[in-house]
Amino acid sequence: MKLHADLSVRASLHAAGITWLPSPAGGVERRMLHRVGDEVAQATSIVRYAPGSRFAPHTHGGGEEFLVLEGVFQDEAGDYPAGTYVRNPPGSRHAPASEAGTTIFVKLWQFDPGDSAQVRIPAHAAARVTETGRPGVQVAPLHRTAHEDVRIEHWTPYCTIELDLPRGGELLVLEGSFTEGGETFASQSWLRLPAGSRLVAHTGESGARVWAKLGHLNHLEHLATLVPATQA
Repeated sequence: MKLHADLSVRASLHAAGITWLPSPAGGVERRMLHRVGDEVAQATSIVRYAPGSRFAPHTHGGGEEFLVLEGVFQDEAGDYPAGTYVRNPPGSRHAPASEAGTTIFVKLWQFDPGDSAQVRIPAHAAARVTETGRPGVQVAPLHRTAHEDVRIEHWTPYCTIELDLPRGGELLVLEGSFTEGGETFASQSWLRLPAGSRLVAHTGESGARVWAKLGHLNHLEHLATLVPATQA
């Protein structure tokens, strides 16, 4: 399966308006944003766990990155309430579940091979913002390497947000809304801009809070070739 696999073109999807699709685990559904592969895939998705649902223990061969959007996600390491950001590096293993139900934003098989950091940033830390020098923008840093910069950006109301993206980037709206390229992006809307792009976004009366991942597209296509054809 290929969905928004061409990294050289702009891609967008408004996930709040698309159908939930079943996963192999009962009670776990997903909205696919980007995918290269079948059940084992390089994937960007929004995943919903019904109360009491769980996945069997499994290993993430290409790593897993997620942000908890709603509810409480759980595994053997503990509880992850809404706002928590987690990176499980390649080779890590866990048994995800949610007793109360949860919705998470997940990226699979998108780790640089040299990035082995285990990251768990609790919600209160992920909410701390710093000034950026960019008008109308505050940032909560989440993870940064030579290959990528992951953060949550807070955009003030009635502001024009501009950012050069020499190595591309992608955004997920967490709260509020903005317009870009004549398109309106609200909660759970996803936008990916190719390398060499310039983001020009305009916020309205509510401003916007967005998850952003920048600089990673140059190596993403290579990483997709490492995904195994079948589940081991």
